[in-house]
Amino acid sequence: MSDVILESKITCPHCGHSQVDTMPTEACQWFYDCAGCGKVLEPLAGDCCVYCSYGTVKCPPMQQDRACCC
Repeated sequence: MSDVILESKITCPHCGHSQVDTMPTEACQWFYDCAGCGKVLEPLAGDCCVYCSYGTVKCPPMQQDRACCC
């Protein structure tokens, strides 16, 4: 099994602002405040967290084929 990647570049769908963040390993992040436009991002339907919806890397539970923490 490969190592879990903890950093993901999240991109706001409203303004295009991108930022690299460290993802939480023990909880899903359902809300994310965009530093560019101030909008609050929420997961898209069917995704467990904002990193699965807007990030370059899925959250740690999804990377490990585990049920997400939702």
